[in-house]
Amino acid sequence: MTPVDMLLIGAGGFAAGAVNSVAGGGTFFSFPAMLAVGLPPVVANASNSVALWPGSLSGAWAYRRELARYTRYLIPMGIASFLGGAAGGLLLLAAGDARFAALIPWLLAFATGLFAFSPQLASALRRMRRRAPVAPLAAAASRAEVPAGHGAGSPAGWAVQLLVAVYGGFFGAGMGILMMASLAIGGHEDVQHINALKNLLSAVIYSVTVITFILAGAVSWPHTLVMVVTASLGGYWGARMARNIQGAWLRRMVIAVGAALTAYYFYKTLG
Repeated sequence: MTPVDMLLIGAGGFAAGAVNSVAGGGTFFSFPAMLAVGLPPVVANASNSVALWPGSLSGAWAYRRELARYTRYLIPMGIASFLGGAAGGLLLLAAGDARFAALIPWLLAFATGLFAFSPQLASALRRMRRRAPVAPLAAAASRAEVPAGHGAGSPAGWAVQLLVAVYGGFFGAGMGILMMASLAIGGHEDVQHINALKNLLSAVIYSVTVITFILAGAVSWPHTLVMVVTASLGGYWGARMARNIQGAWLRRMVIAVGAALTAYYFYKTLG
């Protein structure tokens, strides 16, 4: 690995850690950097996942204050993230990246659209819930738990998180966008809380895929260790900066990142 390679991987890792903490989509920076220095696609993807893992942990730690109210909610969502991440990692090792590449721009476009219109969709869902007949005890529990911290979540929310985690374990580009969209449509309205939940659940997904890829021997450690350091610094810096951004601007930033990722992958696929 040359000094130029180290510089390229280091810059890609820092940018990826920062972007993942703010809006998701950091793989857009880190994965191409791994490919640019000559790593095969599967090894580059596995090494990229391992390298971004500490950055996701540091980003989650920076949001520990916002996460304190979601203890019950995070247990089932964490289990869904763990199982989905393991399944996605095994799928990557079995099939590689090529079969999934054609779907990436469509998934990113769908996720960006979901997040952009998530306030309207969440309002529509709330109106539908109000019209539906609910037993008195269930209604009281909903009023007491959901606004305060979303209780323990719902089976639908766990299923969606499982699917997002499978995608994250398999490739990961745009996983943060998908997760923020699903959390917003699930009823979370505070963008800072959505970002905090996304950071922690992403850390769970990265943790299980790290174990899978290491056991499979699919990691290039010299390249990974350089990116580990810079991605960790970028993740913490990005999370600290994101807290100081007003919710409306953070939402616009998420949508902009999603649109840029979508355009890039469409160009790459169709070009």
